[in-house]
Amino acid sequence: MSQSELIEAALGAHRERDTRGQVLPHPAWHDLDDAGRREVFEQAKLARRLEAALDPGSLSSTGRAVLARIKGARP
Repeated sequence: MSQSELIEAALGAHRERDTRGQVLPHPAWHDLDDAGRREVFEQAKLARRLEAALDPGSLSSTGRAVLARIKGARP
């Protein structure tokens, strides 16, 4: 895979979970160099800001997922 293909793959939303439910990094993340990882981070930040700008509650999909998990964890 090229650097740009690895970056695109790492930016995808799907993440595997381990047996304890912990989110695992995308496998492409491990194949990226430091510059590629920084690029993924910067593009992810931009995507979250754009998502939040379009959302009526000003939340990104990540923010919504975190809130849903918190609400689901309450007794």
